[in-house]
Amino acid sequence: MSDTARIETARIEQDIQAARARLEGTVNELAYRAQPQVIAQRQLQGLRLRLDAATHTEDGELRIERIGAVVAAAVVVVVAVGWLRRRR
Repeated sequence: MSDTARIETARIEQDIQAARARLEGTVNELAYRAQPQVIAQRQLQGLRLRLDAATHTEDGELRIERIGAVVAAAVVVVVAVGWLRRRR
C-alpha cells in the first residue's frame, strides 16, 4: 500500500471516529431530553415564564388589574360552587 493510500485510509478512519463521537453526543442529548424528569422541568419552567409574563410588566411591576381579575373570578367560582351545594 502506498503512503498516499495509508494517509487517505487514516483520514477516513479519523472522519469515521469523529462522526461516531458526534452521533454519540447527539444520542446522549436526546436520551437526556426524553427523560420524564427533564420534560417536567421544561414544562414547569415554561409555565413559570408564562405566569411571570402574565402577572408582571416588562419593567417588573405587578399587573394589579390582571391579578385582581383572576382573584375576583376565583371568588365567584367558589361562591357559585358553595351556593350550588347548598341548593341540593
